Amino acid sequence: MNETPEKPAAATKAAAKKTVTRKATAAAEQAPAEKPAAKKTATAKKATATKATAKKATAKKATAKKATAKAATAKAPAKKAPARKPESRAAMVRRARRINRELAELYPYAHPELDFTNPFELLVATVLSAQTTDLRVNQTTPRLFAVCPTPEDMAAMDPEQLEELIRPTGFFRAKTKSLLGLSAALRDRFGGEVPGRLEDLVSLPGVGRKTANVVLGNAFGVPGITVDTHFGRLARRFGWTTAEDAEKVEADVAEIFPKSEWTMLSHRVVFHGRRVCHSRKPACGACPIAPLCPAYGEGETDPEKAKKLLKYELGGQPGQRLKPPADYPGQPAPPMASPVAAS
Repeated sequence: MNETPEKPAAATKAAAKKTVTRKATAAAEQAPAEKPAAKKTATAKKATATKATAKKATAKKATAKKATAKAATAKAPAKKAPARKPESRAAMVRRARRINRELAELYPYAHPELDFTNPFELLVATVLSAQTTDLRVNQTTPRLFAVCPTPEDMAAMDPEQLEELIRPTGFFRAKTKSLLGLSAALRDRFGGEVPGRLEDLVSLPGVGRKTANVVLGNAFGVPGITVDTHFGRLARRFGWTTAEDAEKVEADVAEIFPKSEWTMLSHRVVFHGRRVCHSRKPACGACPIAPLCPAYGEGETDPEKAKKLLKYELGGQPGQRLKPPADYPGQPAPPMASPVAAS
C-alpha cells in the first residue's frame, strides 16, 4: 500500500526532466540558427554603408571634376583667329592700294574737315586743331577770323584777347604764342602771305610737317601725307608700317602709294578712322574693308552692334564742318552755343 503512491511522483519527476531536456535541446537547436541570421543582418548593413560611402565618394569626384573643368574653362584664353601667312612686300602693296580704292568708293566726298576760305585760315585752324576736335576749331574760328582776318591783324593782337578768343580749343596759351609768332613771321618774312613750300612752312613757329602737309595739300594742291593720330593708327592696323614716329610713318606710306594719291589718301584714311576704325572700339562688323584688314577682330564683329558704333554721316549724326562741301551727304555741324543759350 505504501509503494503505490511513490510511482506517480517518480513518473512526474521523469516527465519534468524530459521536458527540461527537450526545452534545452530546442534552445540549443534554435541558437545556432539565430546567429547566422544576425550575422547576415550585420553584413547587409555593412554593405549598405559601403555602398553609400562609395556613392558619396563618386559624387565628390564628379563635383571636383566639374569644378576643375569650370576653372580650366575660365582660365583658358579666348580662341584667337588663325595666324595669317607671312605677306610679301608686293602682296602688301597690292592690298594697300586696294584698300585705298575701296575707301575712295566709300568716301567719294572725303575732304579736310576744317572750315577755311584761304591758306592763312587753314594754317591757323590746323595749328588750333592740336589736342582737340576739328568741330571745336570750326566753332571757334568764325569769331577769331572776324577780329583778325589777316596775319598783320593777328600779329598786332593783345595776347590776352587772343587767348580768350581761342580758349575753347584748349592749350590756349601755347597756341596763342604760336599764332602770334607765325603771324609776325608771315608779315615780316613772307609779305603777309602763306608760303607754298614745305621748308618755309616748317620754319614758322608752331608748324610741323603734319600742319605743313595739310596746308600744302589743301590750299596749294601740293601732294602731302598728313599723319595725325587717326592716320598713324590705321596705317599700323593695315600693316603699312610698324613705326610710331609720324615722320617714319609718312616715309613708309609714301613708298607704297604714288605721289598723286597722297592728299586724298590722307583724307580717306582719316575719314575712316573717325567714322569706323575707332581707337578704342573699332566697328569691325560694319567695316566694308574688313576682308583686307589684318587687324580685323580687334573691335566689335557683330554687324548689328558694330552699326551702333558708326559716327558722323555714317551714324546719322552731324559732321564736323559748319560749312561742309556741297557733295557732303551728312548734316552740317551746329555753331557753338552762346553762353546765354547754354545756361
